[in-house]
Amino acid sequence: MSGKKETHHRRLNKSQRMQMKAFVCVLGLLLLFILLLGRFVLFLIHREREETPIEPSPVIQELKNIWIMDAGEEKLLIFHEGKEESYAYGETLQMPDHPREQIADIVLTDGVVTDISLKTEKINGRILRADGDGIEVEGYGWLPFSEDYKGYRIYNTLEMCTASDLSFGYSFTDLVLDNGQVCGLLMVKEEAMEYIRVLIKTGDYGGLLHQSLVITSDTDFTVQYGSYGELKEETFGAGEEVSIDLESPYFSGDRVTVTPNVLTGKVILKNVNRSQGIPSYRGHMELLKTQDGIALINEVLLEEYLYSVVPSEMPASYPEEALKAQAVCARTYAYDHMLRAAYPGYGAHVDDSTSYQVYNNILEQESTTTAVKETYGQLLYTGEGTLAGAYYYSTSCGVGSDASVWKTEEAETLDYLRAKALNPEAVEKQGAEGTENELSDIGERLKDEDAFAAFICSKNASDFEVSEGWYRWTYQVPQIDTDYMLEALKKRYAANEKLVLTLVDGEFVSTPISELSELTGLSIVKRGSGGVADELMIETKEHTYKVISEHNIRYVLNNGESKILRQDGSQVDSPSLLPSAFFILSPSMEKEIVVGYTLTGGGFGHGVGMSQNGARNMAKSGYVCEEILSFFYENCFIENVYQEGQTEEGQSIA
Repeated sequence: MSGKKETHHRRLNKSQRMQMKAFVCVLGLLLLFILLLGRFVLFLIHREREETPIEPSPVIQELKNIWIMDAGEEKLLIFHEGKEESYAYGETLQMPDHPREQIADIVLTDGVVTDISLKTEKINGRILRADGDGIEVEGYGWLPFSEDYKGYRIYNTLEMCTASDLSFGYSFTDLVLDNGQVCGLLMVKEEAMEYIRVLIKTGDYGGLLHQSLVITSDTDFTVQYGSYGELKEETFGAGEEVSIDLESPYFSGDRVTVTPNVLTGKVILKNVNRSQGIPSYRGHMELLKTQDGIALINEVLLEEYLYSVVPSEMPASYPEEALKAQAVCARTYAYDHMLRAAYPGYGAHVDDSTSYQVYNNILEQESTTTAVKETYGQLLYTGEGTLAGAYYYSTSCGVGSDASVWKTEEAETLDYLRAKALNPEAVEKQGAEGTENELSDIGERLKDEDAFAAFICSKNASDFEVSEGWYRWTYQVPQIDTDYMLEALKKRYAANEKLVLTLVDGEFVSTPISELSELTGLSIVKRGSGGVADELMIETKEHTYKVISEHNIRYVLNNGESKILRQDGSQVDSPSLLPSAFFILSPSMEKEIVVGYTLTGGGFGHGVGMSQNGARNMAKSGYVCEEILSFFYENCFIENVYQEGQTEEGQSIA
């Protein structure tokens, strides 16, 4: 026998094999049944899901700092983004007490109100200044705006407003607070305003901000400084000087106030130069510290402000009725800016320069002060009841223009400012029936180049200003300085790129100007109403430029050296701006190159509104203040802002 173990394999018989096959078949059928059953169950589940709708997520909308107009029994009425909207109440809403006329955050769920969070913390005080970041309120200091603050004018017609619409120096607005931030402005009233806030520029009107100031008074005066809640005061005698710069200890807070101790006292600025010498100011002074310097704001009664404006804008020797007309215009212009402050960041309505109205450059005069007093509170209104744009200028050439000279959207609404001849015949026709077309004809007729050339090269003996030196003038540039003209073009382009255009591929487009070679053409290609130059074409071999607007044309054609020769033989410097744009242009040519030009023109100023010398000569001819204003500002009327609804005579001037 071998040493290996023998292994025996048992084989299944036929019967056993049949049983095994049957078992496998049954097992397969069972598995198949289980699989089919699973698929059937999945089918039922899927079917049930299809038959059962899925609940959508609720649409939630949060409205921040809206104004609740009313809370009725069924709906909430709100003012949202300038529109009235109403929403039904949700079932889960818990209505807060007294929601009407409040600022709130509300939550809308599927279009119904489900939550109202009222903002009830409010303060009130004089608004001193505001910008995009916050607002300064007397007694509270600087308060930041919340990111989504809203403003509402809730008197008269409900409207949205912003910080720039506020009345600076007044407490007409409630401020709504949320976590120490201003989330809402509520302009609750509009009353007659007596005080104007004037930003006093540096010596010779060189800039807005002072680096240092030397201040005194003609009476005892008080300096107040420090933070709100910790204000300190120091009193000084008349003539004592206080020096303040950016590092001064008086700036322990942001603001310093200098106030004479009697109402008739004046603040004197020792290191500020004006034509009168060292200026003194009625009212009080506020010094605001900024990163770049000290903003100096003079808060003064509007009527006392005018004591120093009228003699700075019109010679005190002019007739009384002309001075009264000037006073009404100056008051109207100032009050309009009291409603819409020019410098909200400093809390000032205007500055004291020619950018607005010249203030305190000339000493007060008895005649001009009398004119202000005799027109106390009188403002000029349009036929629609809004403040008129009481624009004025020095001298006409015998005709004026309209507001389109400024190329603003507002110009079309100033239909009471029209081009017209300035003579007695025009005054008579304005009040007569059936002469409407005759009055407007001259404005349209003088748009034609030949018609205007004939007009400006002649004189009308009946014109109110025919004897004024500025009635006619000439200006000669023997040699064009293209570098100087190029810089002028660049400056006007920077001021408004839409008004200095370049010809590119047959179209005039706005594009930066980099060069100006020898001129091949120089001409006025379009005139505005009354013949004022409206578009100037400058052609070179490489480029063609179009200069638009009377102001830009006066700037670009001034070479900074030539003098104006007036019709009375006097010569006047013209350092930056031609006296007017009522002129014709005659180029001097050499070998098809424009080497120089001569302007034959007339008038001084933009030509819109009241001509001051026209008013003077009308007054000399016996016209009174109301007649003068009625002529220059058609269909307007005078109303006393402090005695609503009444003129001095109780009648319209129109």
